[in-house]
Amino acid sequence: MSANTPGHSRGLKKTHKATIAGVAALGAAALTLSLVPHHGGTETEPQALSGTRQVAWSYDANSPQAKALAASINEQQTVIGLKAKEEAEAKAKAAAKAKLDAQAKAAKAKAAAQAKAAAKARAAAQAKAEAQAKAAAKKRAAEKAAANRSVARKPVFANNLDGWIREALYIMDKHDIPGTYNGLHRNIMRESSGNPYAINNWDINAINGIPSKGLLQVIYPTFKAYHIAGTKFDQYDPVANIVAAANYAADRYGSIDNVNSAY
Repeated sequence: MSANTPGHSRGLKKTHKATIAGVAALGAAALTLSLVPHHGGTETEPQALSGTRQVAWSYDANSPQAKALAASINEQQTVIGLKAKEEAEAKAKAAAKAKLDAQAKAAKAKAAAQAKAAAKARAAAQAKAEAQAKAAAKKRAAEKAAANRSVARKPVFANNLDGWIREALYIMDKHDIPGTYNGLHRNIMRESSGNPYAINNWDINAINGIPSKGLLQVIYPTFKAYHIAGTKFDQYDPVANIVAAANYAADRYGSIDNVNSAY
């Protein structure tokens, strides 16, 4: 390695620089040298070359100076090699640390993003639940208000056959059960003559233990199956009896108006 290598010349001592310069000069001048024997004799005149200075050198590779120079150069090369290795290792460590730092930063950013997304999702879910609860409460309030208005608007019916039929029609209308005043009245008069406590104790139903009862002579299984919530669960109750019988007739005949005999 040349002593003039950039970045490493500062590591050489002045004596090393001088010795290396001497070796370089020796190599350059070797082409024009006439070696001088050590045992004496007539000194040979060096042949002058055009444009060159005549220089006489005596070089012995085994001399202490040459050996010291070689050792110094080897030492310097070793020092330079170790320094380059240390610099490479330091650079590799720095790169590894930078990579780990970047990975840690990316992981931290990812965790922060996930936490933010989770918090946003929780907030959205809470807002949705609150909105649903608010809507449900509003709906309940509206239904309650409507029920109150309905109760307030409910007409007062007379406690007689006319009132029972009209109240039954009022309930039937809310439950989409077909039937008219005339259809109900006609069948009531045929079945019970308008007596809400009428009971049939002689037909086949009576023999089977389930006698027909009430204004429209309904047996218990039919009354139970077609009873409308909101009316009394009593076969003798005139309104409950009419509504259950009309509901049964609508299911079997299309309407109580279509019934003209025992059904």
